Amino acid sequence: MIKQLQEHIYTDDSTLVERCKNGDALAQKLVYENNVKCLMIICLRYIKNKQDAHEVLMDSFCNCFKMIGGFQYLGSGSLQAWLKKIAVNQCLMFLRKKSIDFKELDEKIEYRLPIESTEHIIDQMSAKEIIQLIEDLPTGYRTVFNLYVFEDMPHKEIARSLNISENTSKSQLHKARMLLQKKIVQSQSVML
Repeated sequence: MIKQLQEHIYTDDSTLVERCKNGDALAQKLVYENNVKCLMIICLRYIKNKQDAHEVLMDSFCNCFKMIGGFQYLGSGSLQAWLKKIAVNQCLMFLRKKSIDFKELDEKIEYRLPIESTEHIIDQMSAKEIIQLIEDLPTGYRTVFNLYVFEDMPHKEIARSLNISENTSKSQLHKARMLLQKKIVQSQSVML
């Protein structure tokens, strides 16, 4: 009976947000449980080491509960979008402390296949295989790629977030795409 009552009281994000603003520990627990998997995936997209990613995840939730008083609920999905933004910012702060390397790789990456060729190969790959290829990119490439592709950030915002020039952001994205294309083709030849 008590569990049913709790489930009824904590049924939607707007109620959870209001209860979190009042310091309700159960509401905080539910916000955590409802979002932890999604945010961990985001953290692992930016930070390869699982322990570091978990630490950033925990920092993200701590910041969420510290700043929840200023959060304005704007409807379905707004809480998770806000949490994602906090997690991405925490990842970027962590990477800045680690001094992301935006230097070029030793190898020159000028590798292009017709789009149709790579689309056919990608169609045969699992999402897990594609994500692994993205995770294997050098940190600078991976960070810019994630911000541009997954967070839909323009180069100007990426540059500001990472304290780099817009041209460096564009260059890192281009190099990430070329390296991914090369790795996709190589992975296909391994499968054959």
